[in-house]
Amino acid sequence: GGYASLMFGRAFVGLGVGFGLAVDPVYISEISQAAHRGQLVTWSEIATNVGIVLGFLSGLVFSGVDDGVAWRLMFSMGAILPCFVIYFSTFVMPESPRWLVSKDREAEAQEVLKMVYPDGYDVGVIVHEIKEGIEKESIAEHAIGWDVILFPSPAFKRMLLVGVGTAIAQQLVGIDAIQYFLVFILDESGIKSRPAQTSILIVLGMIKLVVIVLAGHLFDRRGRRPLFFVSLLGMSVSLMLVSFAFVGNANSEGFAVFGLALYLAFFSVGMGPGAWLIPSEVFSTMIRAKAMSVATFMNRVTATIISSTFLSVANAMSYAGFFIMMSLICLIVLVWMFVYLPETKGRPLEDMSRYFAEITGDRSLLDAEEMLYRNGNDDASSLERESRPAVESTARSPQRNLVPEKPPPEDAHIVGTMA
Repeated sequence: GGYASLMFGRAFVGLGVGFGLAVDPVYISEISQAAHRGQLVTWSEIATNVGIVLGFLSGLVFSGVDDGVAWRLMFSMGAILPCFVIYFSTFVMPESPRWLVSKDREAEAQEVLKMVYPDGYDVGVIVHEIKEGIEKESIAEHAIGWDVILFPSPAFKRMLLVGVGTAIAQQLVGIDAIQYFLVFILDESGIKSRPAQTSILIVLGMIKLVVIVLAGHLFDRRGRRPLFFVSLLGMSVSLMLVSFAFVGNANSEGFAVFGLALYLAFFSVGMGPGAWLIPSEVFSTMIRAKAMSVATFMNRVTATIISSTFLSVANAMSYAGFFIMMSLICLIVLVWMFVYLPETKGRPLEDMSRYFAEITGDRSLLDAEEMLYRNGNDDASSLERESRPAVESTARSPQRNLVPEKPPPEDAHIVGTMA
């Protein structure tokens, strides 16, 4: 009981959160068409923020309850909604087509694909491409393992830099620390009333949620890079405004609330949903599962470090100094993304290997994939070769590309978004 029990429970919840953060974006990206992937992957972040708003609302619901009991009731309520979600999701949430193909359940995979593609679309072609991708991943897993991540070539290094770096950057801008300690920040700015603090938290949560919904539509229309740049620049200005609330002895609660509202809104435009969209789509099939786990791990490690040191740093350098520092970090991240983040709007997942090979001038990535796949086909049985003539011809023909030469139109119903 006591503190040990609380920490054990929190660690257990953290495992669940970590699995969700790693699996949700990848699952959604695997069942989405490339032209709509940005909007659909954003739904994961929308769901997270619905939970945040409900958490803020619980403060209002239990405002009349003794503090020693209120937080316990809040945690117990957190066990109810997930049970309903798990139950109802079994009726509307199909297995990933990629997982079904990996288990030799191709007929079921085709049925799932028919739900997301237009009537009459040849989903058998997509199943075939998924099967090719799984075979390449299996071959790479046995031939390379973790070496490709621990000792990456230039193209893989750029993939990891972009995917893992974006996940880390999301927490470097201080979002979890600021959300966790919003009540402390409001209290330090001069807002002492608990009902007022609760009301402000609910408003801030709703602003963040609404902006994320709007941002989901923009990722597939405007692209990833512009939204990240607007997000980071806006966050930098917003945090500078928040710092003004703690300069001198002026009564500036308005600066704090207005700055926090802008900060959360701009975060939700790009860094919030985009930091999970980018890792879910940039990694090659050969490293996607491992690289996504690394990205999630580093995101949570960064969140832990920033959040656990927030109060100590803020007290040591003043709240004004802390927010000025975070404003500068946002600008540094902006420069980093301007240099390293490529535009991935509308590109099939299979196209990422060629795209990063072109960006870095590293032909070894494509050569490795072709060699591994060719060797895998050489070891396959003759029956398997006869049943997959297209795969065999790919292994024999060095001229044929394993991925599309260029991205399809944004609004096209494309082939090969499920690998």
